Amino acid sequence: MESLMFDSILVVCTGNICRSPIAERLLRGLLPDKRIDSAGMAALVDNPADPAAVQIAKKHELILDDHRGRQFTASLGRQYDLILVMEKSHQEQISRVSPEARGKIMLLGHWDGAREIPDPYRKSQEAFEAIYRLIDQACQSWLQKLNG
Repeated sequence: MESLMFDSILVVCTGNICRSPIAERLLRGLLPDKRIDSAGMAALVDNPADPAAVQIAKKHELILDDHRGRQFTASLGRQYDLILVMEKSHQEQISRVSPEARGKIMLLGHWDGAREIPDPYRKSQEAFEAIYRLIDQACQSWLQKLNG
């Protein structure tokens, strides 16, 4: 299979304090030669990652300590080759904010049966662990596709 060519990836969720920071750090570890960042559609701008997300990331040897929430904008969208989102609603929101980005938006869970990754915000540590596993699985699938 031919590998997909993307040099920069933006991971997007809702608040940019739970799912997308975890996916960003996972993908940075898997794809060290690519530029990978994250943002939110309703970002908690400049907020640190959610404490539960920090805790679950640390358990899996990822550090979110320096993360700060960032709002998705059309100009931000233009800076990346691929935009990975957690839910189909994020695809629609980005398409409204940045119609020209429509063609480069895909679900993070695209290769896992177009699976959406639900928001664990304000849920239990078990919920965060389950979401971490979904994100990790999706990132591994992207690694295989991107490295062909």
